[in-house]
Amino acid sequence: MSLDAGGMIPATMRRNHWMNQVLGHAIMKPAETAFKYLGETTNWSQAAQRMDAFAAALQRRGVKFGDRVLLLTLNRPEAIEAVFAINRLGAIAVPINIRLSPPEIAYIVDDADADVLIVDEPLVPLIGTLAQFTDRPQRIVVIGPAGTGQEAFADLAAEDTAGFQAPDVPEDSTCLIMYTSGTTGKPKGAMLNHINMYSQAVTCIRANDVFDESDISFLTAPLFHIAGLGSIAANFIIGIPTVIHPLGAFNPSELLDAWERENATIVFNVPQQWQAICAEPSVKDRNLKLRIISWGAAPASDSLLRAMADSFPQATNVAVFGQTELSPITCVLKGADSLRKLGSVGKPVPTLQYRIVDAAMNDVAPGEIGEILYRGPNLMSGYWRKPEATAEALEGGWFHSGDLVRQDPEGFVWVVDRKKDMIISGGENIYCAEVENVLFGHPKIIEVAIYGRADERWGEVPVAALALHPGEDISVAELQDWLSDKLARFKQPKDLVILDALPRNAAGKVNKLALRQGDAQSLTA
Repeated sequence: MSLDAGGMIPATMRRNHWMNQVLGHAIMKPAETAFKYLGETTNWSQAAQRMDAFAAALQRRGVKFGDRVLLLTLNRPEAIEAVFAINRLGAIAVPINIRLSPPEIAYIVDDADADVLIVDEPLVPLIGTLAQFTDRPQRIVVIGPAGTGQEAFADLAAEDTAGFQAPDVPEDSTCLIMYTSGTTGKPKGAMLNHINMYSQAVTCIRANDVFDESDISFLTAPLFHIAGLGSIAANFIIGIPTVIHPLGAFNPSELLDAWERENATIVFNVPQQWQAICAEPSVKDRNLKLRIISWGAAPASDSLLRAMADSFPQATNVAVFGQTELSPITCVLKGADSLRKLGSVGKPVPTLQYRIVDAAMNDVAPGEIGEILYRGPNLMSGYWRKPEATAEALEGGWFHSGDLVRQDPEGFVWVVDRKKDMIISGGENIYCAEVENVLFGHPKIIEVAIYGRADERWGEVPVAALALHPGEDISVAELQDWLSDKLARFKQPKDLVILDALPRNAAGKVNKLALRQGDAQSLTA
């Protein structure tokens, strides 16, 4: 380690971000595992060397501090190494959801104003389609064999680092632009910096009780969602291995095989995946080392949480709740409270300040419903090139989450609904999440979503979109009879829409806008 002219350690070596965390592990435990993917291991020394080599290659090709570099990749070590290398230059990594359509991807390419794209080999055909919608990007780096006019990631990551000088990257520098799903309009790019990601890492360390280096973290969440990088940010601080599971059609049996084979101790999945895992016939027969089973990104029903406790009695169930703009975790429900506070998303994390307010931004009393607001080191610096949207989201000096919640006297938070999804029927507020949670307990129902339909008498009435188990059928009257002792009558669905599967957006969340639009079209047809 060299000293500056004054005999002091340069600031760039004292920065607390994941690039320096990787460099530190490369010095202190070079041969220990950083990543494992499809049986191949990358140690910390190799990860650091590839980070600097790829950063030097990008620098030679003109990538500078503050430039944006796009990533259209599956889950693999090269995708994480690319993020490290981009950030090593003070540039900004922009992961793109691979499930988006070509016009949606082209919008992000143009909005990010980026000329370099790192693409995984299976996704290269998308590049030709993008040309119909944008003349960018100008430079393509392929993780795999490169075609005409392209370069191979492996070649760049093997280039010489002689003479490479990484700039000083302050912790408040933007490291990621994560685009939101955009269900109500064009997606917005949340600008997250290294302070955000360090705060997220601290939250994960605390939530998962990571006290030493004996854990093995298992990555299933896609790296193009903040749940991907966010769930493994702590691994780079502690220096524990990350086993990367390939993306593809979700197979619960194969996932259980991988957990067993890799001795995974910390895992995260969305509720839809946990439902399939718990239904796997062999789930209780596995020799698993799981210590933490975590879920988030969507609501989990009470019946699913009980199934998780029954399937994995040796593991601690940790619920995490948040959103992209908060890096993402804002609330955690620790295992000791998971059954006692069934349905709660836990308590707000101590690194954040929060308020629960009414429409006039007055604090509400415990037990009353209001919107939860946040501020603190987890909070994004704003939306990329969208000052009006940023000002609206941060009105009054707090981030407006759009989540309607109530908090009990012990400080535990229950999510009642998204503010934009609340139904007002005859002057009564109907919270869709409350109704959905009850309906998940019906034995015929696999999936359910509640949305509002315009009604001349009541203003709006609730409608239930359902996916049923094979061979089942259900009527409004039957459902209302089942709900008679569970929900007030005004909250009960007044009509049903039976679907094979509920529509979901590219983020995997139920697309209620599509349900409302389809409902309106069917009524006017």
